[in-house]
Parts: sequence; structure tokens; C-alpha cells
Amino acid sequence: MNTAGDGLDLRPFHGVRYVPERIGSLAAVTSPPYDVVVRPDGLLHLESADPHNIVRLILPQATEPQERNDLAAATLDLWLAEGVLAPDPEPALYVYEQRNGDMLQRGLIGALRLSDASEGLVLPHEDVMPHVVEDRAGLMRTAAANLEPLLLTYRGNGSATGATAVIERAVHRPPLLATTTEDGYSHRLWSITDPAEQQQIHSDLAAHQALIADGHHRWATYLRLRTEHVSPTPWDYGLVLLVDTARYPLRVRAIHRLLNRLPIDQALATARAHFRVREVPGPLPQAMEALAEAAAGGNAFLLTGRDDTYHLLDRPDPALLHRTIPTDRPEAWRTLDATVLHSTLLGHVWGIPEDSPADIAYIHDTQATVEKARRDGGTAVLMHPVREEVVRELARQGVTMPRKSTSFGPKPATGLVLRTLTDD
Repeated sequence: MNTAGDGLDLRPFHGVRYVPERIGSLAAVTSPPYDVVVRPDGLLHLESADPHNIVRLILPQATEPQERNDLAAATLDLWLAEGVLAPDPEPALYVYEQRNGDMLQRGLIGALRLSDASEGLVLPHEDVMPHVVEDRAGLMRTAAANLEPLLLTYRGNGSATGATAVIERAVHRPPLLATTTEDGYSHRLWSITDPAEQQQIHSDLAAHQALIADGHHRWATYLRLRTEHVSPTPWDYGLVLLVDTARYPLRVRAIHRLLNRLPIDQALATARAHFRVREVPGPLPQAMEALAEAAAGGNAFLLTGRDDTYHLLDRPDPALLHRTIPTDRPEAWRTLDATVLHSTLLGHVWGIPEDSPADIAYIHDTQATVEKARRDGGTAVLMHPVREEVVRELARQGVTMPRKSTSFGPKPATGLVLRTLTDD
């Protein structure tokens, strides 16, 4: 296998997986990615599903950050010592399949080489929050493990050649594991250990660059931790899932905002001077349809809170947009809903610091955002998703979108395969 190349360099590794005989069920030990878990409700639900649920590693519960990191490392070591987790005997690339109704996604899990050229090979499309990178770096550093793969996409030619040919041969063999999680998705995993097939994958991917679909903070963490270790070390690689979206398109959804300390009546009162504000009928699906209709004509946001009503904000004041949105970015960036939200609404109208976790939370699930706003008295700001082609084109131009602008999916389930950095 080539040691380096001009494109993506995906390497086999000794995957660490749950031993079926030592757990209740595979579905009970898996979790969504760490930033999708709704805390505290979702966290408690996962912890109670099985004493070995992976959430105890990716979101360990303790008072201080280093306590949390030490707890995760100790738990990982214990589960390995007890045989709850075990490394596969051969280094492998893994074919991973997710299916739900007519939604089918297949991709490759492996250890992606991090290099000085990574910035040109792996394209981010969102900014990151330094405190989240610090949190993930502390966890990975202490546990010496990549606990969940981030999601990358690339554009193949849409045919069953190269890496895709290997994937589609593998799925006709019995899988290493198969399970269905409570969200209705079925998951299957196969290992690719044949050196010829590994080389076929490597040669194909070496001609491609990738877009970060999910995991910007983990990618920034990988790059940071790489600089802390003198090469060559296992820290030169990071765990990823690579999906060819020409063959297996992803869905793009919005990430919503919960303004923890802004009551809905105050949010609406201050917005009325700058946006058209009107009440729209519920229930939530009908209100989201109204948001989609408004978003087709320009920037639009759906707000709700403790009063159980929905309000649509659209038609922002053009003069205000001109004053508050930076002009040194492409038009496609300046007109993004997330740009208007962060530069105009948060930064000017509401005066909310986007770097403050006490003031703003980012939640993927629409219903969960609404429920938390109504329970806690804050304001839910519901967003309409961005088209994938806009995301990819801005990334190619080197332009990052405001943080948490998109949610690509389906996301890989956490807990199906891990990578430890002590034995890899």
C-alpha cells in the first residue's frame, strides 16, 4: 500500500468492538454522536439502557473536565480488561450500512491520515467553538482513543467501481454485526481485510477530496492532537466514515437554536422593529411547513416558547442586513439563514453571545428543541435546512458557514467500532 498520496489516505486499523456475549444487546449500547444526545433526558435514557452504553465514554458524568476525562479512560480500560470490548485480530477497513425504509447509506470506516495538506483534502464548511474542541481534545487525549467516527463525504462517479465495488461485494457476505436501533435504522458492519481490496480502496480514494458532513469539532481536535505528538504516531490518523454521495446521497437537515435566557415575548418584541413577525398555526409539522414556504422567498425563522404558539420571522430590514452582515464574503454566504441569525438577530437585535453555552444551545431534534423551550422558558429558533450544493460550493471556495449551520445524515451510530491509539 502506498505510504502517501495526493488525495485521501484511508488506512486499516484494529477495530475495537463490543463482545456480544458480554452485553444485553448491541442496540442498547449504542448512542447517537455526542453532540446529538439531548442532555439530560437523552443522556439518562442511554445510561439506563445498558450499564455498558457507549455514552459513558463519550459523555462521562463528573463535576470537573479532567474528572470526566479520567472517568472515561478508566471505564474504557476496565471494559477492555473485562472483555466487554475487544480489538479485532486483523487490521481492517469496515463497510458500514444504515437503512431505514427507502433511505440507504453505505460507506467506509477507516483511519484517515492527517497531514499538513489536510486542509486542502478535507474541506470544512462550518466554524468551530474553541471550548468544544478543548473538551473533545481532553477526552481523546486522556482516553487515547477515537470513540466515534466523524462523517465525511466525497463525490465518486456514481458507478460501482473502485471503492464502491469493494463495498457492494462486501454486503453480499454475512456481516460482522447487525442491529436495529430505536430510531428505526438498521445497521450492518463488514470487515475488509484482503490486502488487494484494501489497495483498491486506497487507490480510488487517493484521487478525491472530502467534505466534512458531521464532526467539525472532532476534525479540529484530530488536527490539534496530531501537532502534540512527534510523527510517526497513531495520532497521525483519525477515525472517519467516508460516504460517496454520488452513489449514496445524504439528507441535509437544520440544527436549531435554543436561547436559554431569552423569553419568547422579549424575543418577539425586539424582533418586530426589524422583521415581519406573524403567528402561524400549529401543530409543529404544520408550522414547519409555513417556515419552508417562507424560506423559499428569503430568510425566515420559526420561534416558539412557553406560550405554546408559533411565530414566523421573515422579510428582514435590508438596511439592517447591510449594516450587520460582513460584505467580504460571497453572496451565497451573506444570504444564509445562519448568517442572518448570528450576525443580525443574535449579534444586533437580541445581543446574545454565540460563544456562551449558558445563553445558546444547538439541538438537532426539532421536537426536543420545542419541548425544552416550553419547559425551561427560553426561545426555540427553528431553522430551515441549507441545500447540499450550497454547502459544497462554499467549502470549495474556502468559505466556512456559521457554526452548526447544517446536519447531514444519517449519522453513524456511536459504539459499533472504536479505535484505540495505544495498540493501533
